[in-house]
This record gives sequence, structure tokens and C-alpha cells, in this order.
Amino acid sequence: MTEGKGGIIWPFILVTLIWSSTWIVIRDQLGSVPASWSVCYRFLLGGVAMAAFARARGISLRIGGRGMVFAALLGVAQFVMNFNFVYRAEHYLTSGVVAVVYAMLLIPNSILAFLFHRQPVSRAFVLGSVVAVTGIALMLAHEYRAASVRPDMVLLGAALSVGGLLSASAANVMQGMEIARRLPMVAVLAWAMLIGSGLDALFAWVTTGPPVFEARLGYILGIGWLGLAGSVVTFPLYFRLIQRMGAGRAAYTSVLIPVIAMLISTLVEGYRWTTLAGVGALLAIAGMVVALRTKAA
Repeated sequence: MTEGKGGIIWPFILVTLIWSSTWIVIRDQLGSVPASWSVCYRFLLGGVAMAAFARARGISLRIGGRGMVFAALLGVAQFVMNFNFVYRAEHYLTSGVVAVVYAMLLIPNSILAFLFHRQPVSRAFVLGSVVAVTGIALMLAHEYRAASVRPDMVLLGAALSVGGLLSASAANVMQGMEIARRLPMVAVLAWAMLIGSGLDALFAWVTTGPPVFEARLGYILGIGWLGLAGSVVTFPLYFRLIQRMGAGRAAYTSVLIPVIAMLISTLVEGYRWTTLAGVGALLAIAGMVVALRTKAA
């Protein structure tokens, strides 16, 4: 393996494996601590660590007034709305199913890119997207029929997942703006996480009361894993992948991540596969492969 290939393959593998594991770790965070406080702790740690990483690399954190406004908007979309939706969705759906829903991120990304930047969408991409959505619908139907919670709670979990998906998509489209290309992304991410964690704390205090923290070792390690590995390590690596591979091929992680996440969910959460769920998963993955191949082309 040449150094050039290694410079692509290893970051790709690391990002895929780490982000695959974060779904089940989020599930473990759902206990005595309100979801919004857990989100706050994660990105407070991530923001501080990202700022330290920027300073260690000699990257200035001074991004100007417009840069701070951009970082704040990015923080609201990515680190407040997106993750508050995700954490709540996992109250009602298994982590693997939520991960599969998030595999469709490229669909709203492409729709928003068409609306705001007039980037064309091919017929093959539309076909792949329809197949993927059909697969997701079958998996949700399986959840609806087999859920241990009330069926309407499954629908609520699906709605929360879609809300998070759209929030993440908005953040993705923002990163394609001209101002984002002019600013050091590590500094922007540090401010976005710090601002986002502050807003998470405000939202948590208003809706659930003063801070709550669980001294359990698993909870503390989970915050560390999500804040450091799942945020500080992966985001810079993913941007590096986009620079070297292009956004289309880098997005293949969104196909591999739910596959691994579903396997983890099967082992840890006892997810029970049926013919309906299996066909749905295959359709979701096949549809996203078709959509991503046309996007990469």
C-alpha cells in the first residue's frame, strides 16, 4: 500500500468505525441524565478539545464577527438541534435503526443543494433515493409491529430522526457556503461546539432544570468517547477525506456506518431480524449505493 492510498484508506476506516460505534454509546447515555444535558457535556468537552487542537496546530481561533455568526448558526443546526433530536429518537428506536435513517443524509443534502445552488440531480439518484426510502419504511414497519413501546412512540421516534436528519443536512449545506471555505474549519468547529454546548445548557435548564450528572464510569467514558473520538478526531479526518476523495466518495461512510451500527445493535441491544427488516435493510443500503455512485460520478 502506497503512502497516498494509506492517507485515504486509514482515515476512511477510522471515521467509519468510530461513527458506527457512537450510536450505541448514545443509547447508553439515556438514563438518569436528561438528553440535553448529555448533549451539552459532549460538546463542551469537544469544543474545549477542538480549541486546544487548533492552538496546538498554530491555527488562530480569531475568525471575526461574521465568522462567529456563522459558527453560531452552524452550532445551532449541528450541535443543538441535530443531536437533541438524535438522543430523543433513541428513546423509542434502536440505535441501528436511527443510524439507518441517518444514512439518507445525502437525499436532503442534494435537494437543498439543488434549491440553493442549482446543482443537478440525476434520475438514477432519484431512483436510488426512492429505493432507500422504501427500505427505511419497511424497517420502520417492522419496528412498529414489534416495538416494546406503544406504536405511536415508534412514529414519534421516526419523526425525531427525520428532524435530526434535516438539521444535520442544513449544517452540511452551510459548510458549502463561501464563508466556510475562507475560514479555518477547525476554529469554526471549536466555536460551533462551544456555542452549541452553551445553548444546549440553556435549553436543558429551561426544560428539565439544573445540571444532572451521572457518576457511573460507563457514562463518563461515554461522554469522553463521544466528545473526543466521536467529534474531535472524526471531523478533521472527514474533512480531509472530502479534500482527497471528493464529497461523493467520502459519503460512502454513510452506507457502511449503518451496516456496522445494525450489527452492533443486534449484539448489544438484541435487535431481532425478520424478513421484513432484512429486506428493508438491503433495500436501504442498495438504494444509497446507487444514489452515492451517481453522486460521485
